Amino acid sequence: MTDEQPEEAPLVAPAADPEDRAVEAALRPRNLDDFVGQKRVRRQLSLVLEASRLRGRSADHVLLSGPPGLGKTTLAMIIAAEMNAPLRITSGPAIQHAGDLAAILSSLTEGEVLFLDEIHRMSRPAEEMLYMAMEDFRVDIIVGKGPGATAIPLELPPFTLVGATTRAGLLPGPLRDRFGFTGHLEFYSTEELELVLRRSAMLMDMKVNSAAFAEIAGRSRGTPRIANRLLRRVRDWALVHGIDLIDARAASAALDMYEVDARGLDRLDRSVLTALITKFNGGPVGLSTLAIAVGEEPETVETVAEPYLVREGMLGRTPRGRIATAAAWKHLGLEMPPHVAAAMPEDLFSVAPESLLDSESVLDSWAQPES
Repeated sequence: MTDEQPEEAPLVAPAADPEDRAVEAALRPRNLDDFVGQKRVRRQLSLVLEASRLRGRSADHVLLSGPPGLGKTTLAMIIAAEMNAPLRITSGPAIQHAGDLAAILSSLTEGEVLFLDEIHRMSRPAEEMLYMAMEDFRVDIIVGKGPGATAIPLELPPFTLVGATTRAGLLPGPLRDRFGFTGHLEFYSTEELELVLRRSAMLMDMKVNSAAFAEIAGRSRGTPRIANRLLRRVRDWALVHGIDLIDARAASAALDMYEVDARGLDRLDRSVLTALITKFNGGPVGLSTLAIAVGEEPETVETVAEPYLVREGMLGRTPRGRIATAAAWKHLGLEMPPHVAAAMPEDLFSVAPESLLDSESVLDSWAQPES
């Protein structure tokens, strides 16, 4: 999964678009004290950084995992700022050869923080080179080819690698084991998102009341990036309509216009549920068939709509295909027929939907359906 969005990506897509990156740069907190949410990770990370400062050494390598839009890049920048160290930023897809990684590592200065986004998408040769660099701070440069090839050891200055991934399960064990600290970022509560919105509104010089913050936070899918994006759309709506103080009514009217409902579902989400229920009587139905029914690519349905619908307990993935749950029928204002309810798998939500916080577990917790 990349961090790039297509041109007309849904308003509630968690990946960043160019506008998001520009705005996030201005809104990002600069230290751990200003970072809202993720209390467990902040507390643990603060201890790691403070201990490294007291020892006078580079911090241990840090792995940050979790769904997009929760603050992994921001935390990497904070780590560099807290350690008073320069930050180098690259990504897994940009490192397809061991030589690419060797060039980056050999140019690092002592104590520098290297942020490697989407680390799970590195090539295998580069991964194997990274093992030695992380553990022994050296790499072997291969000179020549065939029987005459020679390995020249290159010593590296101590550095801190911060890796970020949305799919921690795709990382090989030897790479995961070399990180001294692993932090998993979870979706935000509504209350935490309200704090994020308050800070953003203050920085953007917006006048918003408490009820409006609650309204926007409730539709933000537990993701700060989406919350800030919705806040900007509400700001635009208020500007066009000549509203100085944004209240809950204004926020609701703005987001209704963008087709983001009170549960955070957008047009694509509702189309998926509507097709499942009205065309396939609640399912089960294969992904490809469902995608055709809503006029989208299967990958779009699977990566954009499904994770949130599963997390909200409205959609299930079974060996026979996707099914709409009772919560989906209720959300659309429809009554589930008795025979459909009787056919629903009893253990579909033996784990409470609200506990399915990791997008990776959302995608992988159900048996792979037929295509």
